[in-house]
Amino acid sequence: MNKSQFLSNFSLNQPVEYHSEGLERVAGFDRKKLRKAAVIIGCVERENGLNVILTKRALHLRHHPGQISFPGGKQEDNDPGAADTAIREAHEEIGLLPSMIDIIGTLPPLITVSRFDVTPVVAFVSPDYQPVIDQNEVESVFEVPASHLFDIQQLYSQKFKIKGLNHRVFAIPYKHHFIWGVTAQIIQALQLQLFNSNQG
Repeated sequence: MNKSQFLSNFSLNQPVEYHSEGLERVAGFDRKKLRKAAVIIGCVERENGLNVILTKRALHLRHHPGQISFPGGKQEDNDPGAADTAIREAHEEIGLLPSMIDIIGTLPPLITVSRFDVTPVVAFVSPDYQPVIDQNEVESVFEVPASHLFDIQQLYSQKFKIKGLNHRVFAIPYKHHFIWGVTAQIIQALQLQLFNSNQG
């Protein structure tokens, strides 16, 4: 997948709802009482095609320590909107300069079990960016080919029963990384939008 293919597919297809079984555990949450947050799905065009920037969160973090995630974090009072939050957090976490980010859209907000209301912001990132990691928040940063990340065949899911509620967990292995949780939920929804799939 290259930049133009991604942009065409993303623009022509409507965003899809997140999988219902991944939302049952948060169905009772009052959205007005949740902390707003945003992440950036940063797509970088390389010689091998489009890649997506991911991070491994620092192990000492309170929420989702050691998990693979998109750069992002909590909205601050002076952030005008979700895109501003995502851009600021990407700069703080991995040194991504705002001038190197071209926002192309957003996905629907996703409520998490850690009581955040997260908006995924989709953007193209200049291939010239140089990561500068804030080790207080991020252990490492890496890129995954979009051809792998957005391939429905690479996505695994398992349904669990937790406190009487169905809960479906998604996961995507990549090399020695294991992408799951909120990040994989977002990827699953984006896969469906990009390829207009009826995956169940």
